[in-house]
Amino acid sequence: MPLDTSIRSVLIIGSGPIIIGQACEFDYAGSQAALSLKDEGIKVSIINSNPATIMTDKVIADHVYLLPLTCESIEQILTEQKIDAVLPTMGGQTALNLCKEAEERGIWEKHGVRIVGVDIAAIEKTENREEFRKLMVEIGVGVAPSKIANSFLEGKEAAQEIGFPLVIRPSYTLGGTGGGFVHKKEDFDQALSRGLQASPTHEVLVEKAVLGWKEYELELLRDGNDNVIIICSIENFDPMGIHTGDSITVAPAMTLSDRCYQEMRNQAILMMRSIGNFAGGCNVQFSVDPVTEDIIAIEINPRVSRSSALASKATGYPIAKIASKLAIGYNLDEIENQITKTTSAYFEPTLDYVIVKIPRWNFDKFKGANTELGLQMKSVGEVMAIGRTFIEALQKACQSLETNRLGLGADGRQSRDIEEIMQSLEHPSWDRLFHVKDALSLGVPMESVRKVTKIDKWFLVQIMELVNLETELKRYSLNNIPTDFFITLKQKGYADAQIAWLLGNVTEDDVYERRKELGIRRVYKMVDTCAAEFPAKTPYFYSTFEDENESIVSDRKKIIVLGSGPNRIGQGIEFDYSCVHGLLAAKEAGFEAIMVNCNPETVSTDFNMADKLYFEPVFWEHVREIIDLEKPEGVIVQLGGQTALKMAEKLHEKGIKIIGSSFDSMDIAEDRGRFSDLLKEMDIPYPLYGVAESAEEALEVAHKVGYPVLVRPSYVLGGQGMSIVINDEDLEKAVVKLLRNLPGNRVLIDHFLDRAEEAESDSISDGEDCHIIGLMEHIEPAGIHSGDSYAVLPPFNLSEKVIGLMEEYSKRIAKALNVRGLLNIQFAIKDEKVYVIEANPRASRTVPFIAKAYDVPYINIATKIMLGTHKLKDFKIERKLVGYAIKEPVFSFDKFPEVKKELGPEMKSTGEAIRFIRDLEDPYFRHLYKEKSMYLSK
Repeated sequence: MPLDTSIRSVLIIGSGPIIIGQACEFDYAGSQAALSLKDEGIKVSIINSNPATIMTDKVIADHVYLLPLTCESIEQILTEQKIDAVLPTMGGQTALNLCKEAEERGIWEKHGVRIVGVDIAAIEKTENREEFRKLMVEIGVGVAPSKIANSFLEGKEAAQEIGFPLVIRPSYTLGGTGGGFVHKKEDFDQALSRGLQASPTHEVLVEKAVLGWKEYELELLRDGNDNVIIICSIENFDPMGIHTGDSITVAPAMTLSDRCYQEMRNQAILMMRSIGNFAGGCNVQFSVDPVTEDIIAIEINPRVSRSSALASKATGYPIAKIASKLAIGYNLDEIENQITKTTSAYFEPTLDYVIVKIPRWNFDKFKGANTELGLQMKSVGEVMAIGRTFIEALQKACQSLETNRLGLGADGRQSRDIEEIMQSLEHPSWDRLFHVKDALSLGVPMESVRKVTKIDKWFLVQIMELVNLETELKRYSLNNIPTDFFITLKQKGYADAQIAWLLGNVTEDDVYERRKELGIRRVYKMVDTCAAEFPAKTPYFYSTFEDENESIVSDRKKIIVLGSGPNRIGQGIEFDYSCVHGLLAAKEAGFEAIMVNCNPETVSTDFNMADKLYFEPVFWEHVREIIDLEKPEGVIVQLGGQTALKMAEKLHEKGIKIIGSSFDSMDIAEDRGRFSDLLKEMDIPYPLYGVAESAEEALEVAHKVGYPVLVRPSYVLGGQGMSIVINDEDLEKAVVKLLRNLPGNRVLIDHFLDRAEEAESDSISDGEDCHIIGLMEHIEPAGIHSGDSYAVLPPFNLSEKVIGLMEEYSKRIAKALNVRGLLNIQFAIKDEKVYVIEANPRASRTVPFIAKAYDVPYINIATKIMLGTHKLKDFKIERKLVGYAIKEPVFSFDKFPEVKKELGPEMKSTGEAIRFIRDLEDPYFRHLYKEKSMYLSK
């Protein structure tokens, strides 16, 4: 069936601000869907309150509504726009819940709007745990013994009937919120109360826990003719008991028998066909008994999910793009395969490589948090790696995490404490994978590791192979490693730095030069969805060590954009937004735009966003060899946050051109000593400061600058490790802790301006002119990280004198640092005196917010200036903001109820929303201003 011509305009509901459990995978899905619908001549409107996403950009949709995700906002859009259909499957649980609420209130019917991509009955059947259980029993799909409970008494009765261990699953929640495992009777009452409170309908499923069973996911698509295809099978490395968002996952499934896989496929197709008559995507989760291979269904989600983004990047099959076309009437065999251009979307992808996803956590931001993993998701981001084998992909994923690991061990950071290791194996946290390797290295029998972790033996055998390879490598020196063995090490994912550490007395560069002599170099393979059965047209690559290189280098001028790696607190989706605009600007300026990134949730790693995509770790060795191959005009590091900036020094050392501001400019800004010296020369006020390398030096500095002092390490993002101290004892503790956690780092000690107001500026400079793109005043005072502060654009309570000084200092600093591109400056204001706290010549988290508020493509402008193709005078910049825009930080403290919610100099927010107000009499603003007055008077 071709396009339904009665659908001329579609509303896509977004997922709102980033929270734990609902991250930027929905930005990717919503962006893909919008572009896919626009291709069909359909007008697309989007509602989403997140300013940091590409999804809320004019390049994506015809009409973007940066409004709170409420029924009132939906009514406003439907009054202003003639909307024919709503697509709620691209915005996660938030969008489904809002769609359902609007249906119950009769909003869709009142405005003549159809729901496409799913139906309300399907949402009800899948989100209501009891309805789901009944349906599974009816169609003959196995489920764990369970009972529904709408009250505390019903829950107690269910537990008594089923027996422990149990799992509590609240209805209508995301990321396992409020759920958990209960191993013994004494813990049940508290867990049940938490689950009932978390569910918006005060309903939980009390279910028998199948701890230790294996967990799998299938991604499906169905069209209007009831054709169903399986896009990808995903196996969890971690067994049942850990939320799939916190599990290491592998695609395709590695340890499934063919019989079990076929049965799982049949059950998934049956489940999808049973939940409703709709065309779109589905994610199905199963659990499998490792002994009998009995299968039970865990859940089905009739929408794109976190795993959909992973499956799309893993296979090259654009699930959200195809799902949106199915929703408007097309059938699978009528849609072109985007990768091959010769086959249809009805071809199931076939992989000739292995994908590994590892989650990224930020427990360091939540002091005192329970770091044990369970049913409730706690990770803030993830990385994906592609290799020819599982172990190669696993090592590449470890290199992508940005936790200062060089791979899976072999880097001097392994644990040798057997008690700590065994405790970690039994009580999994973020580092259990590394402790599995440590245990095997120390001689713990593989069967003992399997029994305590319930990880399939096949995976343990793979990791044990690394242990054996490392033992063999230690027999050699760098110059006598046999070539075949050297190739084997590289094929198993070992970084040059790991090999150097294992050999001792040689450097990473020594290993790199030696393997170049031996002709051992990376080649790049294409991701093609069909195991090379049909030629691919899309330049989407991963590296390995084989003979044939499929990445053909063009003779065009090239620019490489380094991505921001995994999402984490302090470095979120706003940097991916910046990277995408950097790619678009480079293409518009006539360059071949090449992207390097490893985050599967992002728009920057969509295969059709860059001219060429390398899905690789943003890790020096990988970046270096891509540069060796492509020979670009230069590399952009300003847009990818701290991840990309950390590469600047190496690029500078190797003589590789950095596009935009020079390495020296960035280094002056990052090095507090050099930067303060610059401010002193320019007669710009700054807090008194000192630098210390020991606790004794820190005490001397503190006595010189005066308490209270702000203590922080140099070269970090998101306020990592920052604290405010008021006496010698607290200072000594803070400094010792910093030097222990960040060895080799220097500690910066600034006089803290108590009860000062905080503000910031963002600007663009071309080396001659400087344009202030936005001045923002914070609601919270200095001492609370800017990422955790409400920021108001433009300032509402600063005097003309103060605003004038902020603008003057911004322009003078931009000139002094010879900034080419973006510059963010943080200010503290006390008694009408303006102090400069810090300056960052790069993209900041506030630039997307300002760009959306003023409706100006600032990143695009800045990139063209960085590339040297344009000057500021070439742009006519017209701002459109009427009134004020407010950046609202959003937190995920509900995932860590045991943690204090107190804010300070270390950033804790996971995302942000934008809100517009007409004037300062707005009740919402008056409430915020009252909070500010209270802060400043304390």
